[in-house]
Amino acid sequence: IEITFIHVPVLAPIMIEFGFDPLWFCILLAVNLQTSFLTPPFGFSLFYLKAVTPPEITTGHIYRGIIPFVLFQVIGLMIVIFFPKLATWLPRLVFN
Repeated sequence: IEITFIHVPVLAPIMIEFGFDPLWFCILLAVNLQTSFLTPPFGFSLFYLKAVTPPEITTGHIYRGIIPFVLFQVIGLMIVIFFPKLATWLPRLVFN
């Protein structure tokens, strides 16, 4: 949450000035932050998971186990970057 308070006020006006859709930018930022919660060194979700797993499950096991999920999220992030309308059509349909 703290990172959004720092980055959004700085980056959002710049992105809007360059002509990017603010909704697309927020979705991109949210997906990127979600990915950061799963990746070391600050993968907070990994530490939460480690706290509830049996002692024989090591942090290394957890790090190796999240690789497919991170790959899917990075692929999803690339899709949102290259095809912004895929991420913005539903919110525009609902709220317009």
